[in-house]
Amino acid sequence: RLIYTAPLEFFFVKIKVALFGAIILAFPVIALQTYRFVAPGLYKNERHAFLPYLIASPILFALGGALVHFFVLPFVMAFALGQQQAAEAGRAAIELLPRVSDYLSLVTTLILAFGFSFQLPVVLTLLARVGIVTSEQLGRWRRYAVVAIFAFAMFVTPPDPLSQIGLGIAVYLLYEISIWCARLIEKRRDEDEAAADA
Repeated sequence: RLIYTAPLEFFFVKIKVALFGAIILAFPVIALQTYRFVAPGLYKNERHAFLPYLIASPILFALGGALVHFFVLPFVMAFALGQQQAAEAGRAAIELLPRVSDYLSLVTTLILAFGFSFQLPVVLTLLARVGIVTSEQLGRWRRYAVVAIFAFAMFVTPPDPLSQIGLGIAVYLLYEISIWCARLIEKRRDEDEAAADA
């Protein structure tokens, strides 16, 4: 059994790592192609307004991945290693025997979950710029957003409390930043309208 499954498992690990690398490397190209698709339907001032989001999106994705690598992953590994126990009288030994495929699966899942979750300010500020949502609405929806954020964190992260709480807190802070950005957009829009009326 081991003779046949080990090469197959290694093959799937290689495919997963290759797909993960392809998503990371292709992300700026995908964002650029999205902009090129949308740009012909925008006015000139709207194109200039769209460019900061195009730049912010890969930066936020990289920040999410960096948060996983430098802060979340050490806590997750310490939590997993802390579950080990030595064999004693009346107590069985618990030993962590991780496989490379398990480790890579954990790392890629966390980086993708944090990276895509960090796109929340981009999405919400774009919606605020278009006029679909307002900062007042986002403030009123805060209670529901907290529940939705932590439910999302529970589903996309491994079943350990540290990564779930870490993602939930990070996305909630990004939600608050989105409200602040929406207020800035509304203030600028009001100033432009006042200048146009004058």
